Amino acid sequence: MKNRTVLSLMKQKADTRLGRLIALTGARQTGKTTLVQAGFPEYGFVSLEDPIVRPDYTALSAALWYQRYPRVILDEIQKAPSVVESIKAVYDRYTDARAILLGSSQILLMEQIQESLAGRVTIMELYPLTIPEMMTGSWHDPVVESRLVRYLESGDLEILISGIPQQTDRYARAVDHLDHYLEFGGMPVVSDNTLSREDRYGWLQDYLRTYLQRDLRDLANLRDLVPYVRMLRALGGLAGGLLNISELARLAGVTHRTINRFVTYLEISYQVVQLQPWFRNRNKRLTKAAKVHFLDPGIQRALLNRRSLPTGTEFEGAIIAEIFKQARNLRLPVDFYHLRTVDGREVDLLIETESGYVPIEVKYKDRVSHRDARHLRRLQEILDKPVLQALVLSKDPHIRDLGDGVMGIPAGWALGG
Repeated sequence: MKNRTVLSLMKQKADTRLGRLIALTGARQTGKTTLVQAGFPEYGFVSLEDPIVRPDYTALSAALWYQRYPRVILDEIQKAPSVVESIKAVYDRYTDARAILLGSSQILLMEQIQESLAGRVTIMELYPLTIPEMMTGSWHDPVVESRLVRYLESGDLEILISGIPQQTDRYARAVDHLDHYLEFGGMPVVSDNTLSREDRYGWLQDYLRTYLQRDLRDLANLRDLVPYVRMLRALGGLAGGLLNISELARLAGVTHRTINRFVTYLEISYQVVQLQPWFRNRNKRLTKAAKVHFLDPGIQRALLNRRSLPTGTEFEGAIIAEIFKQARNLRLPVDFYHLRTVDGREVDLLIETESGYVPIEVKYKDRVSHRDARHLRRLQEILDKPVLQALVLSKDPHIRDLGDGVMGIPAGWALGG
């Protein structure tokens, strides 16, 4: 099994007064149940997935809940809203009670929490495996924070630029895991070394069918999945570009409103992230359309039936998704944007910290040059806070000074720990 960043955070929180109730959400099959059962073996476990046994739990009083389950993991909690009320009563009456709530639907779980558990619960999220998590060998193998994350936390550029990547074993391992991630994504099942390539591709296809038939149908209350399948495939092919609602509506044969609803459903079920455009001071030269990136490149590739090497757009999306997941796992106080001017100047990822910006270009190239940094120059003319450091992340194995304050960093070096 692979260790997860969020596990140590959950354990720290569970020992405090604010950690008596923890809600862990995330997409189906990201390993929520396995994680908490391994990390909290002293907790009882109750699954609310089965509608046959669900009434047995919804009928329990607070006293009986506490008697049977003073510390409990509740799986698929969004399927039994009345149980949330019971947990609230237990929490309010018994100060030593502990519960971990699991759910695969962000919106359904959050609605119940906001209605019943506001101010009582700590909310955490579990994403597909990050590259540092893939590099662990067991629950006891600590997750090493990536160099990029450590730089964002400290502001110390030496963390990124010191050393020679090719001379470290960890960089070589990180590159191997990055290649795996680009082809199959980070779902825990496909990280199993005993699986063949065909097994992995087959599992990803099965996951898509399960997601469409269960999660999306439940979430959107759908009667006809056909339009949504068309939209999903259309979005998979257009991901990484500006979100063009009109084009998606044309390809899928649905209305603009339906497309907007669908993108929202994908986001709240942890399939995509919308990268909002950066624009301030009413700058009319900046594009104000969002971009959509799939959170797992394996799911996107399965959607498109792709088995060849990733395209430049797919590489860009996978790297941006990886950065997003690593930062969110550690709850870093940063925001993510893209930036594009109407004359075509573009920054793939703009990370905003309290003190400034870290603009990042992603290039699917084995060697980057001065020209690859052209969109990162003179950004201070547009931005409202200092540019802390501009970066080009690529497959180039060398750290390069690209001039004008821009550094080229190997993606595996920056993201692999």
